[in-house]
Parts: sequence; C-alpha cells; structure tokens
Amino acid sequence: MVAAVAAAIVLTYLLPEQLRPGPNWLLPTLEGVLLIALIVADPVAISRRSRLLRTCSIVLVSLLVLSSLWATAELIDDLIHGGPETNSASALLEAGSIVWVSNNIAFALLYWDLDGGGAAARALDPSRRIDFAFPQEINRELASPGWRPRFVDYLYLGFTNATALSPTDAMPLAPWAKLAMMLQALISLSILALVISRAVNVFS
Repeated sequence: MVAAVAAAIVLTYLLPEQLRPGPNWLLPTLEGVLLIALIVADPVAISRRSRLLRTCSIVLVSLLVLSSLWATAELIDDLIHGGPETNSASALLEAGSIVWVSNNIAFALLYWDLDGGGAAARALDPSRRIDFAFPQEINRELASPGWRPRFVDYLYLGFTNATALSPTDAMPLAPWAKLAMMLQALISLSILALVISRAVNVFS
C-alpha cells in the first residue's frame, strides 16, 4: 500500500502541468504528509483501530481518487477541444498512460480502504462483512488458514476491471462496490478509446 501511494505521488509529478489540480507540489505534499502520519502511527501494518487513523486513511485515498478523476476529466476535455499534449502522439500516449495507471492505483486503494471497513477491521475481525467476494472467501479450500485479502488482491482487482471492463476475480457485493467498479470501467474505457483513436489520427 505504501509503495502504491508513493507511486501515485510520483505519477502526479509526472503529469503535464495542465492536467494537475493546483500547483504541482500541493497534492503530493498533502498525500506525503498523510502517508507519513499513517506509517508513524502504525509502522508495521495498518492493524490498529483508531478514529484518527481511519480518518487519515480515508482522506488520503479520497485525495488520490479525486486527483485521478480531475486528471481524467482534464485529459478528456483536451482530447475533445484540443490541448498541448494532443498534437504529439508520444506526449499523448505518455499522458494517457500516466492518467490510466493513476486511476488504477487510486481505485485499488479505494477498494482496499473500504472493503469490510478497512484494513484494520479486516485484520482484527475475521468475521467481518465482505463487500468483495474473493475466490478464497467463497471456497475456503482454496485459501491457506487465516487468509484475508491484502493490497495486492485489490490491485489485481482494479487492474482486471480496467482492462477487461468487468470483474474477473472478486465479485462486488455491496452497492458502493458495484458503482465504484462501474465508474472505474467507464473511466478506463473513455481513456483507452479516446487516447488511442487520437494517437492514431496524429500518426496518420
């Protein structure tokens, strides 16, 4: 999770200036401060139940998701109305790739942070509710004793949803999970279709 947030912060710096919300230092700084606070408060693993830690985690994930949505909207607007990065196929593919990967990381963190009440709740309460039905939870014979989903499981969930545009591993059970996956698939489809078609036009 820490590596994913760090990657998202780096990707924010790599975005073209016109796709970043506010000054290029603002969001990465806020995200970095929140991440450091989480690490200091719970350094081994996010397994302490605390209202303050939960609030920091939700704010951090919200910033990452909103930043990705902003960049997506700005990229789509530039593709429709014209923007500096849309006249170069290489610049467009680079910007589109950064936005697409940022969205995948942001939604993976969203799924990880909300499923079953968050990482701490999943660690401390094995009988929690589940918002995503992973194969190991449906059929315990497939899982090792004490198995619970880790961040990599949510990263894979987000990646497959963005590429296949449908759930391929875990099935969403809660309404929020279905809506979030629907939104991610719609965003991924828009980015892939518009960026690739525009890049082909520029090449030709």
